[in-house]
Amino acid sequence: MQLEYFQMIDKIPSVDLEAKVLNATSVVPDASPVFEGHFPGHPLVPGVLMIETMAQASGILIMHTIDFTKIPLLAGVKEGKLRDFVGPKTELEIKATLEHEGSGFAVTKAEIRSGGKRVANAQLTFTIMPFPSPDLQETIKGQVAEMKRND
Repeated sequence: MQLEYFQMIDKIPSVDLEAKVLNATSVVPDASPVFEGHFPGHPLVPGVLMIETMAQASGILIMHTIDFTKIPLLAGVKEGKLRDFVGPKTELEIKATLEHEGSGFAVTKAEIRSGGKRVANAQLTFTIMPFPSPDLQETIKGQVAEMKRND
């Protein structure tokens, strides 16, 4: 996980397009500039980055279902719950399930677990738009391919 670059997903062990489920993993880094202010002497992953982690897993799932032809952009967070604190070196399992896709938007349910315990969950809504450039489309496809190879 590279917090400074908002790269929240390390690996994608599985994508089941029939079930519309993606499983991903990440390990919170031991050190990050984010922890210098959140909080000095007691580093914690900010809640907004936990939401971002679920959004990235969900977005990757959505792109898989539409063959990376468009980009999903987070538009809403509903029923978001941060259930526990997450610190450095924590291993995270992220699961995203596609609930709806069509009419230019998608809805997912996502959760993060650590050691089998749920630490965050939310229902997320995305606007699905054309990629602003072919370069961004290829960059994202390459990044996702690398995450799948890292397993």
